Amino acid sequence: MLNTIEQAKPADAGAQTFTIGQLAEEFGLTLRSLRFYEDEGLISPARVGQTRVYDHRDRARLKLICRGKRLGFSIGEIKDFLDLYDTDEAQVEQMTYLLRRARDRIVHLEQQLRDVQQTLKELHEIDGMIVTHLHAKGVPVQTE
Repeated sequence: MLNTIEQAKPADAGAQTFTIGQLAEEFGLTLRSLRFYEDEGLISPARVGQTRVYDHRDRARLKLICRGKRLGFSIGEIKDFLDLYDTDEAQVEQMTYLLRRARDRIVHLEQQLRDVQQTLKELHEIDGMIVTHLHAKGVPVQTE
């Protein structure tokens, strides 16, 4: 999500359009996911009859959505970020919002990392105690 929508635009964006299938394949998403993002107001493709037609802006927003999801942001947080782009051409509010969310995410992930490290430490200790016990009873134990 670090890139702004403007930075995510391809240089030759012009009038290039994309089908739902093309974007699904490019970003490794299901058609259902793209429809969900549309229902949530994250992207808004044009319609030609029943066919969705995506432009470079939709593609850029989709790129940011995928990055946001990968970084662990909620759909609501991603929507707020994208909506700020539409209201703040200078992108000050957008970047300030992202900075706060990113810092919150860092704190959360660092706590998760400490929790995982503690769990691994305890599991290694348990593993060692069990192996010691089984060896004392004459039971062979596979080492990993």
